[in-house]
Parts: sequence; structure tokens; C-alpha cells
Amino acid sequence: MGIFDFLSGEFIDVIHWTDDTRDTMVWRFEREGHAIKYGAKLTVREGQAAVFVHEGQLADVFTPGLYMLETNNMPILTTLQHWDHGFRSPFKSEIYYVNTTRFNDLKWGTKNPIIVRDPEFGPVRLRAFGTYSVRVSDPARFLSEIVGTDGEFTMDEISYQIRNIIVQEFSRTIARAQIPVLDMAANTRELSQLVGKEIAAQLAEYGLAMPELYIENISLPPAVEEVMDKRSSMGVIGNLNEYMQFQAAEALGRDGGGAAAIQAGLGAGLGMQIGHAAAAQAGPWGARPAPAQMVPPPPPVEHVWHVAEGGQTTGPFSKAAMGRMAGEGKLTRDTYVWTPGQDGWQKAEDVMELAQLFTVLPPPPPGA
Repeated sequence: MGIFDFLSGEFIDVIHWTDDTRDTMVWRFEREGHAIKYGAKLTVREGQAAVFVHEGQLADVFTPGLYMLETNNMPILTTLQHWDHGFRSPFKSEIYYVNTTRFNDLKWGTKNPIIVRDPEFGPVRLRAFGTYSVRVSDPARFLSEIVGTDGEFTMDEISYQIRNIIVQEFSRTIARAQIPVLDMAANTRELSQLVGKEIAAQLAEYGLAMPELYIENISLPPAVEEVMDKRSSMGVIGNLNEYMQFQAAEALGRDGGGAAAIQAGLGAGLGMQIGHAAAAQAGPWGARPAPAQMVPPPPPVEHVWHVAEGGQTTGPFSKAAMGRMAGEGKLTRDTYVWTPGQDGWQKAEDVMELAQLFTVLPPPPPGA
């Protein structure tokens, strides 16, 4: 191989990058073992930016277009100028291609529930998730603040940090907005705009921008949603008695013997009506139906009483025992008593059932 063949292999005439991935944000032009020829063509396509780093310092940012690297401001890195170094240039220059297109359909969500104070339900826990898009707005700042010397930087390397920023600002926005939980679904667009506005300044420090942010869903804990579903069901049912009658009728219709049971019931009812009509037509000389047996009412429930005296309670006592205590003077009109079902302690004279015990006794004398 001749010297000119060797030199032609050392030169790179065209510098360009075509991205065949969907998540690469920054790609460094590989120049190891090669030098950049004076007058080389730098191609920057739409949706790209090229950042030129010379001797570790950011030199320039190239927007889409075709450039000739031949001005005095551009570093001249050729092996022909440094014969004493054996065709190896001591200057270190790198070109980083930055993808400036949008990275869409990125997911975000709350890892843990957010506690907010709802005006109707009180403290509640919320979860939320959605999507967002991001793009590089300042390639130089993004390279210096985030990428560094990474030769191939992907979206996955910064998506976790962006999700944390979104969740933090979403929590703050929800707390300040004070929107009822039941009205949040109607305000997701406004909430998305508020969260995106708060995030914009922080992302700008990284050289990024967020063109779109969507809140797809805001949900409550499963237990709370189950109670809300029951509450909604009760509102749909309306009259509970009519609903129970309707359910009973449907159950009879679904039952295999439901039709037979309905027919039997109708037949029995018709037979009773015929029997009553025949007895009425028989008159006083006909057979009279047997008188219906009177069922006695249930016996009254006898209460038992507890007595509070001196900070201590005694009992329970039956009404008869309370009568004896009243006769012995151990139970007075001002004694506090209580029985199951009574609303708190009351004086004996204020309880109708016990007030009768003091009617047979004379009231206390005046001035006692």
C-alpha cells in the first residue's frame, strides 16, 4: 500500500448520522483512528443538531444544513500537519449528534398514592398516570448538563428523572387546586396544562422541553371505589321497596316452578273468594263460619334498670325491685337511672315508667 493510499484512508470527507433507533438522544461521531480533513463536509439533517467539542470545550452548535469545515474558527485536525507525531494529532475534537425530534408516548405515573384533602370525602388517597412527550430544546446545555461524555445517550437514561419531576409537580398542583375528586375527570386538561407549566422551567435547566403532557386517569383506592359504586347503585335503584318486589317477581319467573306457584296462588285466592261468596248467600240459615280465634298480643317487655350513685353504678334491678327501693328511700326522684335503649342517664322522676313509683309517696316537704 502506497503512502497516498494510507493518507486517503486517514481522511474523513463526509460526517453524518442516520438514526435507525427510536430512543437515541445523543450519538458521538466515532473518529478513533481517523482524523477530520480540512474542508470536510458536515451534514446535519432535519431533526438533528451537531455539537462540536474541541479540546474538551464546546466550540459550536450546527443546526440542520451542510457545512464545510474549513474556516479558521474550526479546529484543523489532520495528520498531515503533524509529521513529528507520526500521523497522530495531539488535538482531541469530537462531534456529538443530538436528536431534536419529539420522543412521544412516554409513560408516567404515581408510584405511591398521593394524600389530598377533599372537601366532600375528607382525606383521600389518589393515584394518577398518563403520557408525555419530550424533546431537546438546547443541545449545548443538554450535552453539558446531562450527557457529558456518553457516546450514546438514550431516552431511558433520563426518563426516570423526568417521571419524578412530573409526579412531584402533579402532587403540588392537585393540593393547591382543591378540586373535588368527583370533578377531577372534567378538569384533567386544565390540570395537565398547570403541571406542564410548572415543569417547563425545571426542564429548561436540562436543555429539554415538554410539548405535551396528558393525565389519562385519576383513581381512588379500590375500597373507596367499591363504596362509591354501591352509592351510585342505590341512586339508580330509587324506591327500595318497589325494587325488592320487582326482584321477587323476577326470581319467581326464573324459578322452574314459578309459573306453577303463581297459578296455585291464584287458584287458592279464587277459591277463598268463592267460599266467602257462598257463605254470604247462605244467610242466617246457612252454615256460619267458625269464629276466628283471637291471638293475644305479645307480653310487654320488662325493663331492667341501672342506678348511678356516688360515681358508681349498681344493677340491673327489675321494676318491682325499684319499687321496693323507692319505698325504702334508697331510690329518690333525683336518682339517675338508665335502661337499655334509653338515651343517656336520666332522673327517675323524668322516666315515665318510674315516675309512677313516687305518686304513692308524698312529695318532699317544703324547704327540705
